[in-house]
Amino acid sequence: MTESSQCQMIEGGCLCGAIRFRFGCALRSCICHCNTCRKASSAPSMAWVTVDRVFCEFLSGNPQPFQASPGVVRTFCGSCGSPLTFEESKAPDSLDVATVALDHADGFAPTRELWLDHKLTWEAVDADHELKQQA
Repeated sequence: MTESSQCQMIEGGCLCGAIRFRFGCALRSCICHCNTCRKASSAPSMAWVTVDRVFCEFLSGNPQPFQASPGVVRTFCGSCGSPLTFEESKAPDSLDVATVALDHADGFAPTRELWLDHKLTWEAVDADHELKQQA
């Protein structure tokens, strides 16, 4: 993430435009390689921006919740299926927002990668990232 992108009003939404959201300061960014992120996104990994829940609001539409595992809720657009958020009961003050759902996702390059033991063998890891075996 760039310094200028961390603390400004950031907007984004789903593919069909039914859901729009905005948030203030981004706390951190990552790429997750876990099996559930891969399945939820139908992609080899998923990029997330973690935000302070207090500064995140949905402007239009109602994200559909899905309890992915005990204590974990993911949301998506009920119309187009775009993945939107990830929240854990053990981190009630933060919310992970799908980086690619942001209007200007380029400003939020991930700085670390998680769940490398789940990583597909053919996906490269960025040597500049902080690497974590588990989230």
